[in-house]
Amino acid sequence: MTVLFVFVDGVGVGRPDPDLNPLAREPFLLSRFEDGSGAPLPSGGRAGLADARLGVEGRPQSATGQSTILTGENAPALLGKHLLGFPNPRLRQLLERRSIYRRLAEAGRRAVFANAYPVVYLRALGFQAEGEPEFALRRRVRASATTVAFAAGGGAFRTFEDARAGRGLTHDLTARRAEELGLRLPRRTPEEAAAIFLELAAGADLAAFEFFETDEAGHARSMEKGLDALHRLDRFLRALVAGLGPDDALVVTSDHGNLEDLTTRNHTLARVPVLGFGRAAPLVEAVTDLTGVAPLLLGLAGVGAGVGAGVGAGVGAGVGAGVGAGAGAGAARGGGRGGGGGGGRRGRRAGGGRPGWRERRWPSARPGLGADGRAAAGLRAAPP
Repeated sequence: MTVLFVFVDGVGVGRPDPDLNPLAREPFLLSRFEDGSGAPLPSGGRAGLADARLGVEGRPQSATGQSTILTGENAPALLGKHLLGFPNPRLRQLLERRSIYRRLAEAGRRAVFANAYPVVYLRALGFQAEGEPEFALRRRVRASATTVAFAAGGGAFRTFEDARAGRGLTHDLTARRAEELGLRLPRRTPEEAAAIFLELAAGADLAAFEFFETDEAGHARSMEKGLDALHRLDRFLRALVAGLGPDDALVVTSDHGNLEDLTTRNHTLARVPVLGFGRAAPLVEAVTDLTGVAPLLLGLAGVGAGVGAGVGAGVGAGVGAGVGAGAGAGAARGGGRGGGGGGGRRGRRAGGGRPGWRERRWPSARPGLGADGRAAAGLRAAPP
């Protein structure tokens, strides 16, 4: 009864116009449109549409959107604004207190985060990591919402050595970008990456993977990059659907719109798709905004009442619950490899984490425009 969660950065529900929306070029699983159209999903899958604005004016952004997804709390309402890039101290407190990974660990459940990171990145954030640094960092790295959330559950982050050994996934699924940077990792097809993810998920209550190149392509306003990312992602997702067991569930969603409108390099005001397969299929339509994702995942994993039961259901529900007192408890739990709190071999201290937008990627010699409008010449990718 494993729950698979694939977070896809920067994909909204846009117009079915192939001139501006790469999702309209082909029937991808994430090809959902504002007029209600979209190709039927395989294996009885269903799609819902979730509001990413959450009752707060302005364009939805990564720090608040991802914090909302990972806690079930309305992070923009908590701050009174949408926050780009990295979580600020207030959001970090929220993530450390209310992270789905922490709640799973406290309930005795096991979580797996499949993304693999460079050793040098993990050490820069204060995590222990075995192996030699792969390259020299050229700028300070900061923790993103995803990493703060996972660290709060005591889980161990995976390294490139894990990816090399088939125990983790690179952020682009195929390891092509690592190879371009001179890092020796085996090239894999999206289907092979899906097989690894399914194997990692076996025996876990929740297994998560994050894919960011869709957001990167949107900021670049590149149809070519967008289609390339969507093709890889779609093959990966279809292989996951085909590999689901009878009691498994797969949930796919995003934090804000971007890629669906290449007329702008900014985030959009669009709703985001929420796809459900297996046990999740009949439940995703109840997720009307981003606060409903965490209750859905926890409910599927057997923790909490589930989506629509009051926890995180609806804009503004439970804003900031539990933020402050005891924030950071659960750090340094030393969960086992990918484990959400089971005693493990590599301790981790919460408060570090996965990089934010450009900071969470690999180094590049060329400065580039980050997903939140930042120029960066340092780490260039999102979840590895």
